Amino acid sequence: MAEVEEEKGVQYFSRDFEWERLRDEVERDPLSSYHLSPFTTAPFSPSPGVADADAWRSFHRCHSTGKFFKERRYILKEFPELIVCDASISVLEVGCGNGSTVLPILRSKQDIIIYACDCSQKALDKAGEMVTTADLTFRDRFYPFLHDFSIDKFPDWLLCTVCQRSSPRKNFIFTQDANGQCLIGSNKPACLEAECCSGGLDFVTLIFTLSAIPFQRMSFVVAECMTVLKPGGLLLFRDYGLFDMTMLRFPSEQRVGFREYIRLDGTLSYFFSLDIVRNLFLGAGFIELELEYCCVISVNQRSGKKMQRVWVHGKFQRPILSTTSLSS
Repeated sequence: MAEVEEEKGVQYFSRDFEWERLRDEVERDPLSSYHLSPFTTAPFSPSPGVADADAWRSFHRCHSTGKFFKERRYILKEFPELIVCDASISVLEVGCGNGSTVLPILRSKQDIIIYACDCSQKALDKAGEMVTTADLTFRDRFYPFLHDFSIDKFPDWLLCTVCQRSSPRKNFIFTQDANGQCLIGSNKPACLEAECCSGGLDFVTLIFTLSAIPFQRMSFVVAECMTVLKPGGLLLFRDYGLFDMTMLRFPSEQRVGFREYIRLDGTLSYFFSLDIVRNLFLGAGFIELELEYCCVISVNQRSGKKMQRVWVHGKFQRPILSTTSLSS
């Protein structure tokens, strides 16, 4: 599951225009009104682990050459925390696709270990091929595994030790009504109340991944990401933002939920507001460090047409544990 990097040399963290101005333009445009109206029919809900995952598996089979994706070299500029640390670090890339995020991270330091999961074996095979082709030594620091993170819990060997003991992990509930208002109920993982915690990862990356799954499952994924992080560990987030050019291009018949659309190939795309992202992560117990829209004007090299792109950039931290003892 991944985003397409369309334009060479684009700056991915900037403000070429004000998001509020774009919002006002869309709200005044009668042709865009269907994007803003409440979604009153039943929301799209494919059979868990079947329809949406199969669509992405088919997508990766069709694009198995890997040319569809470009390496995300901007990732280290947007998230310098990955390389400023002197110590050895571990990273989980959720929804790694063909490895376009993995490669620049592996190149950045010799003491970074990356675990990477995806629901598509074809994507994992291509990621492994790209990593090996780039540098044979990368294989020793790259551990891909097949995993549908939208419905399955992360394997115990990724978890902090407290989360391993507190089985089964509690589920999180996060929904929205027809107008996109958040309806939240959550149970913090046991590890947030623990006196000590060992194991877990330094970073989790969700790069154009969360938008690719049904909205109803997003809170489950975010909660699972919490369980695999060390206290103080960071979750690095980037995804499609509300009123991005891609959203405004979807016709009304491809709208399957509030701010949720389905492509002709069956893959999903959700467009996030800052409030939705904030409620998802804070509801799971994360601390917000950074959260804002990235508004970029990119130019199609062939047509010369300017496009207004909107992404959401976020950094969230798992709380550093207090001296509160784990209740029996």
